[in-house]
Amino acid sequence: MNVLYEDNHIIIVSKQSGEIVQGDKTGDIPLSETVKQYIKKKYQKPGAVFLGVVHRLDRPVSGLVVFARTSKALERLNRMFAQGEVHKTYWAITQNRPEEMEGTLEHWLTRNEKQNKSYASLREKPGSKHALLKYKVIASSDRYNLLVVNLLTGRHHQIRCQLAAIGCPIKGDLKYGAKRSNPDGSISLLSRRVEFVHPVSKEPICVEAPVPDDNLWHALAGQ
Repeated sequence: MNVLYEDNHIIIVSKQSGEIVQGDKTGDIPLSETVKQYIKKKYQKPGAVFLGVVHRLDRPVSGLVVFARTSKALERLNRMFAQGEVHKTYWAITQNRPEEMEGTLEHWLTRNEKQNKSYASLREKPGSKHALLKYKVIASSDRYNLLVVNLLTGRHHQIRCQLAAIGCPIKGDLKYGAKRSNPDGSISLLSRRVEFVHPVSKEPICVEAPVPDDNLWHALAGQ
């Protein structure tokens, strides 16, 4: 487990693709449980360890996950996420390049619970939610493009769905139209950076995740 930041109130870790953040019907050990065991061992805490989940990343996505270590931090972080005060930057690799090198995507997303999938529309539909993001193409190779994405709303599968809606599905994302899967089952989407004002100390926090250990990622990221 890769811990990138921790203090008395917050812990930020870099999730591997394939890990789940919270327990689900698969019964697989979630990242939240791994973090609890890490805290229990490091600080020799007796009894149950408190850990609050304030947001999630889809299972095939890698990158930063923020957890709260105190109920005070959990309450405040929940409010900050809801009010858009936590700024998350993602990196995505697509095969197709958007028509514009940078722009804003605006859709209305309708979630299908049975399929665990969202559908994008340019007009509001009953039950749909407004989705807004900004993107910029920052690197390209012969076949692939690296986009930096800033979420302005937080919707189910938002980046995956909106990029697919403009003909640029994320590499490896079969659910949203990629031609083939990635060998490790991941999709090429990384929660790259998170920035916010610490909910207790009020210090500015900025944490950046390492890029996945993969030749294409390293080539496009210039590492």
